[in-house]
Order: sequence, then structure tokens, then C-alpha cells
Amino acid sequence: MQTLLNLLASVALLVWGTHIVRTGILRVFGADLRRFLSRSTSNRVSAFLAGLAATAIVQSSSATALIASSFVSQGLIALGPALMIMLGADVGTALMALVLSLDLRWLSPLLIFFGVIFFLSRKNTRAGQLGRVAIGLGLILLALQLVVQSTAPITQAQGVKVIFASLSGDMLLDVLIGAVLTVLSWSSLAVVLLAATFVSSGVLTVPEGMALVLGANLGSGLLALLVNFKTPGDGRRVAIGNLIFKAVGCFIFVLAMQPAIRFISNLDLDVGRQVLHFHVMFNVTIAVIFFFLTDPIARMIARLVPSAAAPVSQVDPRHLDEGALATPALALANAARETLRIGDVVEQMLNSMLKVIRTNDGQLVDEMIKQDDDVDRLYTAVKLYLTQISREALDEKDGRRWAEIMSLTINLEHVGDILERIGQDLRDKKIAHRLSFSEAGMQEIEELHAKLIGNLRLGLSVFLNGDLKSAQMLIAEKERFRDLERKYAGTHLDRLSGQTVQSIETSSLHLDIISDLRRINSFFCSTAYPILEQAGQLRSSRLRSAAAMAAGEKTSEITMPPRDLASPTK
Repeated sequence: MQTLLNLLASVALLVWGTHIVRTGILRVFGADLRRFLSRSTSNRVSAFLAGLAATAIVQSSSATALIASSFVSQGLIALGPALMIMLGADVGTALMALVLSLDLRWLSPLLIFFGVIFFLSRKNTRAGQLGRVAIGLGLILLALQLVVQSTAPITQAQGVKVIFASLSGDMLLDVLIGAVLTVLSWSSLAVVLLAATFVSSGVLTVPEGMALVLGANLGSGLLALLVNFKTPGDGRRVAIGNLIFKAVGCFIFVLAMQPAIRFISNLDLDVGRQVLHFHVMFNVTIAVIFFFLTDPIARMIARLVPSAAAPVSQVDPRHLDEGALATPALALANAARETLRIGDVVEQMLNSMLKVIRTNDGQLVDEMIKQDDDVDRLYTAVKLYLTQISREALDEKDGRRWAEIMSLTINLEHVGDILERIGQDLRDKKIAHRLSFSEAGMQEIEELHAKLIGNLRLGLSVFLNGDLKSAQMLIAEKERFRDLERKYAGTHLDRLSGQTVQSIETSSLHLDIISDLRRINSFFCSTAYPILEQAGQLRSSRLRSAAAMAAGEKTSEITMPPRDLASPTK
């Protein structure tokens, strides 16, 4: 019994190690991986290599499948290139299994030791998360050693041999067992390494280990489908195509198992490594077979699997409790919570706008219009709710809060209208004529968009907490954004003088968008003014004097010098 418990604990440690590595890598390099994959679909070879490299780093083809599916669902890449990424991902995870099977016992304690030091000392930094990844790799290598030690007594136990013989006497049953173990452990890599270790220890024969490998590959396809089952749009089609690849591969190798065993036995005499070579051969064979067939298979899947449009649900007020109107402080808190929901919808509209600019997706424009309707609905509800609060019952502090909430809801409603108009302009001027921005122009819009999202979140934080330092930061960000907008308007004119065709075709739209983004940013930053005014840092000199404007001087909206902003007076 103790031997069996040791084995189960070793297997659990192996699964846990793969989980730590996968989550750690995604936390550190998740955004970079998504950017890398999205930009590597120009041709089949680059898409294949991108999938291979990403999965070799993450050590999870399911994670790569989730990223590729999200790209397809958002319309960022087509289904064919996504399937090429998955072919590379499967080869990548097979190669990683081969690497991890090497004799790296000396490396395990080093990875765990230094990983723990970095993780505990710098937990919230990139170095700390890389320490977490090192811990996971060390646990994988340690678990493989423990599995070998735990299985040594099993080879001598007749009863255990009978159990394994009854479970793995039929090849199709072995494949099924491997698939079930993969789904239960949520890791095909762990099952493949476990099968190779069992074969090396004599618990399983080579054909049985290879059958488990086939099941692990089939199980990884099922895992990808489970992970992406609720992915909106066309995301599920990536997992279905990957599952088709796995199923066809399993059918071929079940029929050709004996020739494959003879071929691999000539390559390597180590029976454990034969199983891993079989794993690599399986995925390389699938990649070779389907390398030039991804586009036809993508079209077939598109016909057979209907597209599931992402639902855009109607947003209704959630926190405006009529019973709280008799208590002004509570009613204002409810209104503030609902106002934050308006901010969330506006952020969704901003993200939809960027997707429309990138992909020319007219359907997203319709969704933006529906989202603006949600903003209008929440704005009207908050406004009517605030008007029901007795103004006479409000003290000075609550009166200021009432005005802040009303001001922010009005500003967010204006932002929603601006974004709706931008979406309509994109549909009429860009999508209808199939135009695209230049690469430099697109980078400028993406940078402004990223700053806009950051300022929206900072503005909502200032609205919620009333922090003076954050309010000062917000005004400083407003100035930076305005300077950046002016700079990018100038660089756009430089591209026009250089006769860049894309810039000429989209010139008016480009300048309108960056100007509208500056207006939106001004609405977001306006939440800082009440905080600064209350702190006595906002003066009538906010308005520039005629003399200063004539002299071309740049006056700050805050009278205090910049160095004083970092350490406000109390």
C-alpha cells in the first residue's frame, strides 16, 4: 500500500510541476506570447515554428490552443493559420517530453533551490515568477526520479503485475486509458513522461507504453476542445480541427504500430526513450500529412461547424436600490457602484474600437452601437436615481459627491457617443473601402489606445478613492497624452509628404481618430479636478491668460510646480 501511495504522490507531483510551469510562463510571457503568435501567421512555416516555440516554452499545447482559439474568435487570424500553429504546438510538446527525459537529476535541486529564493524574495516581479517556473521544472525532474523509485518494487509484485496486465491487454483499451488519464491530469506531457518511465521500469511493455502515448495525444485534443468549448465566435473550430488531426493520427498508428515499433527499436535500444521517440514520430507525421491541408480542412470545418456569434447581452442597472434613497450616503454609494459599471462598458467599447481598426470587422461596429445603448441605459438610470435623492438632506461632503457622480456619468455618456461615431466612421470610410492604416499609423493608435485604457482605469480609481496623488498623476498623464497626440499628428503629416499610399488614403480618418482619443482622454482626466480643487491646488489660473497665449507659453492647469506634485501639502 505504501508503494502505491508513493507512486500516486509522485504522479501528482509530476502533474503539479507541469501546472506550475505552464501558469508561471503565461504570467510572465503571456502577453508577449500572444503578440508573437498573432504576428507569426504570414506563412505556413512561420506559423508552424511559432506554435512549436510557444508550446516548448509553455509546455502545454492546450494553452497554445486557447490562445489561438481566442485569436480566431476575435477575427485576428484565420482558421487555417491557427491550425498550423496547433501542428507546431503538438511537435513542440513532443520535443519537450524528449528533453525532460534526459538524465537531469543534478539540475533538479538547483532549480528548486534558486527558484524558491527568487520566488520568495521577489514574488510580485518577473524574476519571482521565473523562479516559480524554475520550481516547476525542478519538481518535474524530481517527480520523474520518484516515479522510477516507486515503480521498482512494483516490478517485483505479482499482484500489481496482474492488475496492469488486465488494464493494458488490449491496444484500443490502452488508448482509451491514456486519453482518460490525460483529461483527468489535465496534462498530456505528464502522461507521456509517466508512460515512458513505466516502460523503463518494466511495469509496461513497449507496445503498451506507445498505446498510452496515442491515448495521451487523443486526450490532449479532447482537452483543447474542453478548454475552448465556451469560446465565442469561431474559436471552437481550432480545437475541433486539432482533434481531427489527433484522431486521424491515432487511426494510422494503431494500424501501423508494429512497423513503427521495429523502426524505432533500430534507432534507440532504451525502451523508455523508444516511447518518447514514438511520441515525436506521431506528431511529426501528423504535421507532414496535414502541412498543406490546413486550409481545405479549415473550409470543411467552417461548413460543418456553425459559427457561434458572441452574445452581446443587454446591461441593466444592478445597484440602484430604491429602498436606499432615504439614506443619502448609501444611495450615493449605490450610484457610484453603478457608475463604475458604465466605465466597464466604455472600456469594452474602447477595446472593440481597436479590434475594428485592426480587423475591419463590421459586426463589431454593430456590437459597439449596442454597447453605447447600454451606456445610455445605465446613464439614464443613474441620473434619474440621483435626482430622487433629497438635496436638502445632503451635507457639504455628500453634495460634492453627488456632483462628482453626476459629472462622471455625463462624461462617460459623451465618451460612448464619441466611440459610437468612431465606429460608424470606420465602417463607412475604412471597412466599406477596405482600407488599412500604415504600420506606423497603427502603432500610434495602439499606443494612444493603451494610454487611454490606463487613464480610464486611473480616473475611475480617483473617482472611487479620491486620492490626491493619483489625481495629480492623472493631470500629468493628460498633458503627456496631449503632447503625444500633437506629435503623432505631425508624424502623420510627414508620412503624407513622403507619399505613403496608406497614409494618404486614411489621412482624414487617422487625424479624426487621434483627435477624438484626445477628447476622450480629457473626459477621463476630468475626475481629477474636484480632488485638486478641494485640496486647494486648482486655481482660476487654470484658464490661460490672453497674454500667455499670445506669448505661446505653456501654462499648467495646476499652479504648483511639478516637484511639489510628488509631495503634496497636507
